[in-house]
Amino acid sequence: MYTSTPQRQDRRPAALHTLPARILTVLYNLYTLFIFLPLFILASVLTALITTAGCQLGNGHFWGYYPGKCWSWLTVRLLFLPVEVRGREHLNPRQSYVFVCNHQGSFDIFLIYGFLGRNFKWMMKKAIRKIPLVGLACEKAHHIYVDKSGASKIKKTYDTARETLREGMSVVVFPEGARSFTGHMGRFRRGAFMLADELQLPVCPLTINGSYDVMPRTKDWHFPVWHRLSLTIHEPIPPRGKGTEFEKRTMAEAYEAVMSGLTPEYRGFVENPDQ
Repeated sequence: MYTSTPQRQDRRPAALHTLPARILTVLYNLYTLFIFLPLFILASVLTALITTAGCQLGNGHFWGYYPGKCWSWLTVRLLFLPVEVRGREHLNPRQSYVFVCNHQGSFDIFLIYGFLGRNFKWMMKKAIRKIPLVGLACEKAHHIYVDKSGASKIKKTYDTARETLREGMSVVVFPEGARSFTGHMGRFRRGAFMLADELQLPVCPLTINGSYDVMPRTKDWHFPVWHRLSLTIHEPIPPRGKGTEFEKRTMAEAYEAVMSGLTPEYRGFVENPDQ
């Protein structure tokens, strides 16, 4: 059982406060502002346009995934962020999965999209639909918008997810429902596990480390910080039965797996007010 943990304090090594480190930080920020940001904006616009046009004219599973994958990979590489991926050997290329992951920060998207190595659909907040170009591209790519504004909208969301999974596609869900304010995990919601239980699909836990350190939720409009990123793919949890009891057991097992992959400073439950 994991209990509440105090909010994270500044644990950066003393070396990061030295004059050479500060100079490197200033140089990195200047690079981010004048080189990375213009390239990122251009790549984002091109990715949205290519995805939208490709999905309209051709294979939606191809155009709904590969442009976004390249965009995410490029974003991480342009910022020189080291990436480590562990556990790809656990995945069967012919199997659909319900991937569930902790939600440390904005860079979770780039890490999973760019480095998971599996074609999938996101389950994402409906607010993303309002982002110019990006929202339309996600809709055309058949990513799944989660609408919680009413019982009928929630049902429609999960009906769409069921059809996606029945077609052999995987989905990625952040079962906490919102990014962490502290880097720690909050509670998991049941939706993803209900889907996996109903369709008798394996749940694959993913653990992200480093995304909170690159850009925490409380600093969305600040410069990113250079930090290592890691993605751990845990062993999938196969269906062992059907019904609420098995669903809850899978959720608890997935939570423990994701938590176990976190670096020690971020282990432990912290209440997320968004939940």
